[in-house]
Amino acid sequence: MNKKRFAFVNDAAEREYKNFQKSIQIEFGTSLRAIQENKKPFLNIRSLSSIGAGVIELKINGHPAFRCVYIAKYFNTVIVLHSFEKTTNGVDKQAMATVKARYKELKSQLKN
Repeated sequence: MNKKRFAFVNDAAEREYKNFQKSIQIEFGTSLRAIQENKKPFLNIRSLSSIGAGVIELKINGHPAFRCVYIAKYFNTVIVLHSFEKTTNGVDKQAMATVKARYKELKSQLKN
């Protein structure tokens, strides 16, 4: 089995993820590990194709809700772009702006 590697797009993305309480990290981690093993994640997902092909949001619903956005189509690696606590119903525009900026950062790294 060809397991994908795991990475964060930058230090800020890693800090956000590691600032989650342990139970949230474990829940996201279990799905991210499944994705690394080319299996279906356990959490609900949503494609964020408006940001870029292959950008996926893992969802933990509830009050509060949590999101972890990743892409797994480059470098045989699952790359976390952004993790955040969702505080609004509907689209969190600030979070999506962060995802877009980090996807753009990743794309520029691909060119180097």
